[in-house]
Amino acid sequence: MNDASSDQLTLLYPQWPAPERVKAWVTTRETGPSEGAFAHFNPAASVGDDPDQVAACRRQLLHETGNRPLNWLKQVHGTQVLTNFQPGAEADAALATSGDYACVVLTADCLPVFFCDRQGTRVAVAHAGWRGLADGVLENTVKALGVAPEDLLVWLGPAIGARVFEVGPEVRQAFLEGHPEAAAAFVPSPFRLKHYMADLYRLARQRLENVGVEQVFGGNFCTLSDRERFYSYRRDGQTGRMASVIWLES
Repeated sequence: MNDASSDQLTLLYPQWPAPERVKAWVTTRETGPSEGAFAHFNPAASVGDDPDQVAACRRQLLHETGNRPLNWLKQVHGTQVLTNFQPGAEADAALATSGDYACVVLTADCLPVFFCDRQGTRVAVAHAGWRGLADGVLENTVKALGVAPEDLLVWLGPAIGARVFEVGPEVRQAFLEGHPEAAAAFVPSPFRLKHYMADLYRLARQRLENVGVEQVFGGNFCTLSDRERFYSYRRDGQTGRMASVIWLES
């Protein structure tokens, strides 16, 4: 994985065969102006951080997109996909078919999922926590993109890893309803009876495969374990968020 640094920002770039005009990256916490529990690059405005520091981070993101506005969402662990530029709208995925704006989601253990088509005519990014993933946010995003699933490329960004993501039986059951293959993504927890270790990456790949998406990349991270690069809500409680950003160059 190739990283690149500026004075106040360190970026993680997807390794996928996307067309040249598709631009995408994930911020990390390695460098930036944020302080304390939010050190060092927190662009999330709703986690208790100093608004001035958050604004400084967002200005840097704007610069990195070539002053292309970011379509910030009000994320609710749902399945709504925003198909136009409407900052502050309640949704957990967004898409763009022009270079007028950039799509963005915020995560700190949940799974960010990037999409583009092979022709480079449309892009999207989804916030897939376990609730949204179980309820169909990825399937909704594929449908909203409006192209044949086999023409899509997908990259799975940094999320909590299977070795440390312990869940209760209700989470496993939510995935098994209508999807018996999901059982393979859960193993009994070595820490607590009647609990399971869940593999978000495997669950995401299963859901994408079920709707015909064949080219899926990434999925080799663990936000909880990699303290230097990533925020983790489960590890730290009060903490910042990484921004996953994607857009089309005009």
